[in-house]
Amino acid sequence: MYKVKFGGKKGKSINLVESPDMVAIRTKDNQDLSKIQVSRASREIIQDSATIVEFPEAGVTVKRINQNNELESTSETASRDEARATLKQEDDIRFAGRVLQDAKSGAVMLYTENFFVKFKDAVPEADCLAVLEKYNLRIKDKLVFAPNSWFVEAAEGTGLEVFGIAEKILAEKTVEYCHPEIVQERRYKGAIHPLQWHLAKTVIEGKAVDAGVNIEAAWKISRGKGMTIAIVDDGVDIEHPEFAGRIVHPRDVTLGSDDPRPKETDDNHGTACAGVACAAGLNDGAIGAAPEANLMPIRLRSGLGSMAEANAFVWAADHGADVISCSWGPTDGDWWDLNHPLHKKATPLPDSSRLAMEYALTKGRGGRGCVILFAAGNGNEDTKFDGYASNPAVIAVAASNDTGVRSVYSDYGSAVWVAFPSGDFAYKPFKHPKPISDGIRTTDRVKKPGYSPENYTDTFGGTSSACPGMAGVVALMLAANPNLSPTDVKEIIRQSCVKIDKDGGEYDEHGHSIYYGYGRIDAGLAVENARKFTTAGPSVEGTVKFVRVGQLRLQAGEWAGNFNPPKKVLGFALRLKGAPEGLKLRYRTNISGAGIAESQTEGAYCGALNGRRSLLGFALALDGPDAAKFDLEYAAKLKGTGEATAKNGAFVGTDKKTGAVVEGMRVVLRKR
Repeated sequence: MYKVKFGGKKGKSINLVESPDMVAIRTKDNQDLSKIQVSRASREIIQDSATIVEFPEAGVTVKRINQNNELESTSETASRDEARATLKQEDDIRFAGRVLQDAKSGAVMLYTENFFVKFKDAVPEADCLAVLEKYNLRIKDKLVFAPNSWFVEAAEGTGLEVFGIAEKILAEKTVEYCHPEIVQERRYKGAIHPLQWHLAKTVIEGKAVDAGVNIEAAWKISRGKGMTIAIVDDGVDIEHPEFAGRIVHPRDVTLGSDDPRPKETDDNHGTACAGVACAAGLNDGAIGAAPEANLMPIRLRSGLGSMAEANAFVWAADHGADVISCSWGPTDGDWWDLNHPLHKKATPLPDSSRLAMEYALTKGRGGRGCVILFAAGNGNEDTKFDGYASNPAVIAVAASNDTGVRSVYSDYGSAVWVAFPSGDFAYKPFKHPKPISDGIRTTDRVKKPGYSPENYTDTFGGTSSACPGMAGVVALMLAANPNLSPTDVKEIIRQSCVKIDKDGGEYDEHGHSIYYGYGRIDAGLAVENARKFTTAGPSVEGTVKFVRVGQLRLQAGEWAGNFNPPKKVLGFALRLKGAPEGLKLRYRTNISGAGIAESQTEGAYCGALNGRRSLLGFALALDGPDAAKFDLEYAAKLKGTGEATAKNGAFVGTDKKTGAVVEGMRVVLRKR
């Protein structure tokens, strides 16, 4: 720990810690680091390490050195020190030094071998010069803005000893102020605030935090320009400078106006969500995951299941939203009370809202479909009781904390698709430790009571924060590849996650965890995978009809039917997507009391017309000259017996007159 004291002997100290993996590289004559002539080993170090901050006026670049797993040393600084030793051999590199960070915020604090020293006004100049000579300091400048003040330097190579020297000088009776020259980045639009640990590595209260989503790698490809994120919430303060120039098609669907601003004193949530998604990152404010994306603020303060709720999705789809973020849903039970009655209260998705979502999923983005995300919930309960988050057409986002494990409140279940970092709480009864951070830094209402008296808050959290963060990542993915469908996006996310908490995550044989989905998103990997993604081949999609629920969209490889209590399937309508001309789909159903029926045309409904009859089994098959190139695999959830599978024309369930009722189905088309 190193200290810098501002304000004299009784002033305030700033505590600095040494970064274990950063190196400050200074070139001779302030040359551009990327253009100097260096050895192959040094060039690999420079190219393979991430640039954290640059000070071109001083020829200094701060790099984060990748861990070299081949080193015999287990020290966390071994890779950094090896890189420093290599870089120091170069003729055009003046030094490769250690980097300090603010112990609380993690901000990079670049030290030089210079000092500011001010003596008391009445001290004779000769006495001042004698003190400077005592510590072997060379005068660079006598300063005119304060009496008896100098800008001085220690001998080259003094390094971190400057902090000890400064303390000794300040202890001199004649000295009023003394501190080393500490240089920090001047923040302009686009900077990650040090407290935004959910986006990138940082240090908080002297502790390294590496639980973010690798957003800087994603930004090398896209920052979301051209994409539009719809935040459906309790309103957004569109006067906040973080959103200036990027507000498009605002709407209040509750009041039927084009003013999406907060109306009630507690309308704070939406502004915070919008910031997590797409704040610009002005000066020392906050930056969103997609800082160049447009923001479509849609205020919704109507009750769950209202027509205004449905209208929000239609408005978003009709007015150009690419991504729709919903950090709301049914009321949760108290996360700390495992016996709370609301934990198992089933809240189905109303038909009006479901169909409006279907409209957005199929008609939005010029027919490619909007991507819809929902917060998984904050009740420490199963998402299967939440008809919104468990809708298989949406992306349900859970929360992980700053140590890389589940936030204590985060909902769980088979519907969870991905985890995104958010705040957390300590809770001794669950043996859940205190988090390192206070939460997520984001935007707050301007000059109005919000979460904070400032225009920003550092304490936002819940899956409410995780959802718009993930929505921002999806916007980056779509900017990199606008041709992606919602199904494509879900598949790319599945392939682009980090498996966190491997011991406690309970990942199944398919790589899915009920707590984290397929893991915490790696934004850099997701955007890279999106950029190079091409549809693997044809797939089967359509709709499945359930008793008392109606039609539910069937997506390739995903279960249709995850209700609690279960609902029986009446029938379905299927079609091939992206299939060659030589491939056709046909299907048969076995209906109680009616027998076997076969589809007449692809996409036609086949099944029972009402709830008096039940689906007992079905068979799917491929026809045409290309049929031999594929396997058509399908599964059914059978009442009282569990899951059953079949493929290529064989019945799953039964083709007999009696049998277990089908309560869910899944279809996968694989290339042989």
